[in-house]
Amino acid sequence: MEMERINENTIRVVIGNDDLSERGITVLDLLGNHKQIESFFYSILEEVDVDHQFQDNDAVTFQVLPNRNGLELFISKNVDPDAPVDEDQADASVDADHPDQVSDQIKAHLLEKDGQKDFFSTMKTPASESNDVADYLNDDGQPTVAQVVRLHTFEDMISLARVLRLESAASNLYQYNGNYYLELIFFTNETSQEAIKDDMAVAYEYADRSKVAPDVLAEHGELVMEHSALELTRFYFIESK
Repeated sequence: MEMERINENTIRVVIGNDDLSERGITVLDLLGNHKQIESFFYSILEEVDVDHQFQDNDAVTFQVLPNRNGLELFISKNVDPDAPVDEDQADASVDADHPDQVSDQIKAHLLEKDGQKDFFSTMKTPASESNDVADYLNDDGQPTVAQVVRLHTFEDMISLARVLRLESAASNLYQYNGNYYLELIFFTNETSQEAIKDDMAVAYEYADRSKVAPDVLAEHGELVMEHSALELTRFYFIESK
């Protein structure tokens, strides 16, 4: 495990797969209940925050970035809004209004520090494709058909991602009532009913038919992966191995 102080308010911790195994945590656990791994985050904080500068702060946020070798944990503390701001450091901190995002300054710092340009460049492509999918889904003039299946475990999601490669569809992964649900949204102008039936036949080999409506998942479920769930699962859990 490696620790690096990004700036006065942010610590970056690099945790390898071996470190995770020693602590009984896997990357898959990060897709589960966030409260369940809260103690793990704070145990890491206790190890790296020897000066207690973060532990004594009432508003500490944790952000996780999985990678091929384990994960990176960013620990940030909120500062007094009335305190003077160091302009050289302000842009390099995690945006308080968007705690789930890493600022461009931090990403740039990582690229310079670890030579991870290829990794983050790879991540940009799915993001761009995701934006295209979002534009398509938001276009009322583009007809779609949505199907929902229930997965027994996340391992079933990985198995399904290995074999189901959709050409004209989006995929959202949710957690709802203790189960994983995969929503498949087919773009009917760009595919056929036969192709949809074939894709669903593959999905039913690894998942069950579900009566849970997409609207219910969107309102009450926890969105784990958006638009490209199958592609993201392949990227993080299959192709990276």
